[in-house]
Amino acid sequence: QVQLVESGGGLVQPGGSLRLSCAASGFTFSNYVMRWYRQAPGKEREVVATIGSRGGSTSYVDSVKGRFTISRDNAKNTVYLQMNSLKTDDTAVYYCYALRGLAGNWGQGIQVTVSS
Repeated sequence: QVQLVESGGGLVQPGGSLRLSCAASGFTFSNYVMRWYRQAPGKEREVVATIGSRGGSTSYVDSVKGRFTISRDNAKNTVYLQMNSLKTDDTAVYYCYALRGLAGNWGQGIQVTVSS
């Protein structure tokens, strides 16, 4: 069955970096657009970054542009989110999402906490 497993979250100080990974299985990874979402306490879930199926196109929410980088390795069925210059506002549960057409699948989410 479709499985998306996030890793790499944790506690980091403001200004620090983390790299999230999402390992995919159970579907043809290279056919899917991949996204990272996040949801902070009391806020709606938002799209953070999107990458095309071949990795050639990326997009970001304005608040992370220049700080976050999404990438993928189709040979490893994995998508990454490199997060630099982290701010306290980046604290959230981060979710991996696989999209094809109108259908998608979610990972279970991973906590990222930015705090001194």
